Amino acid sequence: MIMPLVMVVILVTMLYFFFGRGGFRPPWWNDSDRPSSHPKDTETAIEVLKKRYAKSEISREEFEQMKRDIQG
Repeated sequence: MIMPLVMVVILVTMLYFFFGRGGFRPPWWNDSDRPSSHPKDTETAIEVLKKRYAKSEISREEFEQMKRDIQG
């Protein structure tokens, strides 16, 4: 009676390791160990500032002041 129960627990644990975490990797592996499927955000502060100005989120004066602050 106890042996089939142990086998079921082992089977469920194995299925969790294989499918429950998005592939075969133990739960102690971090997601940082896997390469990201999304490219890293490499926008500079100036590029973000230009986009905000283009969307009219900031005025020309604010844009110029922030640009001076960023460039030093």
